[in-house]
Amino acid sequence: MSPTAHFNRPARLLHWTMAGLILAMLFIGVAMVTSLAHYQALVALHRPLGIGILVLAVLRLANRWRHPPPDLPADLPGWQRQAAHASHILLYGLMLGLPLIGWAMLSAAGYPIGLAGALVLPPILPRDPGLYAWLRPLHTVLAYALFGLILAHLGAALMHGLIRRDGVFASMALRLTPSRSR
Repeated sequence: MSPTAHFNRPARLLHWTMAGLILAMLFIGVAMVTSLAHYQALVALHRPLGIGILVLAVLRLANRWRHPPPDLPADLPGWQRQAAHASHILLYGLMLGLPLIGWAMLSAAGYPIGLAGALVLPPILPRDPGLYAWLRPLHTVLAYALFGLILAHLGAALMHGLIRRDGVFASMALRLTPSRSR
């Protein structure tokens, strides 16, 4: 990887914004299942953040399509290339899938998906308690999978930044000074 190969500025901004939002969502999700006293406030935060993540994931995919990511280092072993590719597919799948499954789950339960004030999303599934009972644990399992995938992603980023020092970590780092690269 050349030292000037970087993700474009919107990709970096979306990445780090979504990283913060997704980590917040994971912690909010854990708090929702452990705190009855604050459940309603946490749900009121969880729903719009989930839809926000869905919208940002779509924008991120559109940006990635228009501005492909920099190439991985030429000396990266094939299995690591395949793991990187697979992990990104899974990350995008979960960033899109978890909010949609949450929306579908609430639709099947007959709950409104309020975002802010009077703004309420339409249901995407008919009310069906059996479907809700299936989607609820799926949402939880996929959230745990996302958490595990994030840990693996973080481990790989640290390996590239601290051990290999091959520019992969730097390609996504936020910079305060303007960059001449794409």
